[in-house]
Amino acid sequence: MPIVTLNHQTKRLQVNSFEVENQILFSFFDNLPAADRDEKLHRALYIGVLALMEDRISSFLAKTSNELGTELESLKLIFDMKKELFFKSSVKGNLAEEEIAEYLSAFLSERRLSDRVELTGNAAGSLHKNKTGDIVCYIDGSNDIKIAIECKFDKGIRLGDIQSKDIFTKKSDTAWSQLIEAQANRDGRVGIIVFDASLVDGGILSAVQDVRYIPAIGFVAIIDSLKGDYRNLTIAYMLARDIAINTKSIEFDKDIMSIIVNRIIKDINEALSVKSLVNSNIENCKKILLQLDKSMLSMEFNQRYMAKFLKDGQFTKEDLLDFYSGEEVRDRFRLLEREIKAI
Repeated sequence: MPIVTLNHQTKRLQVNSFEVENQILFSFFDNLPAADRDEKLHRALYIGVLALMEDRISSFLAKTSNELGTELESLKLIFDMKKELFFKSSVKGNLAEEEIAEYLSAFLSERRLSDRVELTGNAAGSLHKNKTGDIVCYIDGSNDIKIAIECKFDKGIRLGDIQSKDIFTKKSDTAWSQLIEAQANRDGRVGIIVFDASLVDGGILSAVQDVRYIPAIGFVAIIDSLKGDYRNLTIAYMLARDIAINTKSIEFDKDIMSIIVNRIIKDINEALSVKSLVNSNIENCKKILLQLDKSMLSMEFNQRYMAKFLKDGQFTKEDLLDFYSGEEVRDRFRLLEREIKAI
């Protein structure tokens, strides 16, 4: 039987007896005198409906502050303070994780799904001293089927598509790397990485827009927490949930795998043999260069002594000794030899 009914003749809203389990609501009404609680509930309903009609709470607060009095000024201050805190790097991560976990829990309860949501960002996972994977969702409460969720409210994170990945550059976090790492660290069957529309790299926003599935990697979802818009997260979660539940183990033919692996090994060996030939050619080229330098130095040396002999018509004993020993050429060649071997 519905809780809310409408009397169209009297134009009145009727609410049947119901209970709400919410710590914030309980604390608020617990601090009020019993005589004031009904009136406060009426005002809370009125304010909440106006907020839903406005869609944007910031716009709503600006338009209705005069109408609803000074209490809304406090609410506006709370909203502005929350917005300021959100953009401070020291707290935005924790706030994001907590709000997303709370929202998912409420969403799953509303859908009457028995999935369990746990904050895990402060605890190390399967990887040594690794805390990647802020939230873990246990499908139907089972420890065997899990979805790992990473929250990254950081404009410095890029998408990190493998086609643009350079493994020789310094390691940096990307959406791809964080999705893979979160699933490995939390033993997740599927992974989701969540970005906020106000704190996301333009490249990711352009590539993803709302929700994107990267095959074999996971889901990227962009939410707008300042507007309270988590719809893209719920879309990604329900799709991830279906994948996690329906993923089957694939049995493959080991003999076929052996054939493929042997072909790959053959190609690797051929590539290594080519490298060996290149190295051999390099050594041969060095030897050729050394021989050329020897010949050039010797011809230059002989030419100089030939010119001296033609000019003087004879060699002194010292000239003959120098020409015979050729030590000058040998010393010059040693320098060239070191340079060529260093190539």
